[in-house]
Amino acid sequence: MVKRYWTHKQKLGKVAGEMTSLTVNRKKYELDVDPTTPLLWVLREKLQLTGTKFGCGMALCGACTVHLNGEAVRSCVTPLSRAAGKEVVTIEGLSPDLARPLQQAWITEDVPQCGYCQSGQIMAAAVLLRENSNPSDTDIDDCMTGNICRCGTYQRIRRAIHLAAKPKTERK
Repeated sequence: MVKRYWTHKQKLGKVAGEMTSLTVNRKKYELDVDPTTPLLWVLREKLQLTGTKFGCGMALCGACTVHLNGEAVRSCVTPLSRAAGKEVVTIEGLSPDLARPLQQAWITEDVPQCGYCQSGQIMAAAVLLRENSNPSDTDIDDCMTGNICRCGTYQRIRRAIHLAAKPKTERK
């Protein structure tokens, strides 16, 4: 794991003539970074957006989930070149003031324990709720299956998603 981290950090150096344009959290960037560098390392190391976490490096845990043109993707295996010219939203850009119903529901239901997986969980849940405003337990389980919570707060995650899906007048 450490070897992979340092390999990708080394790729963050400048590569002459290779500029990549992308928008992250509504801010435009021109980056002189190797286009094969995983988006995760660009976000964390180059742009200092550390809310997106490194979990497994193989797209198996979901800790690195971000939105790429509205689609939930695993940034640890998404090369910067795939994000070129597109809109990236990280947990920092989802709702900086925590006003989004999903984030409020997460707080109300006291979802996090260690909190490490939570940014990825919230980013995946946000896409689910955008696509399905009234998800069933099965819908939630199907969407969230690839997001691992080592603390096992799955029931609280499900309750928070249901709470966020309720109209504002029905929320706690």
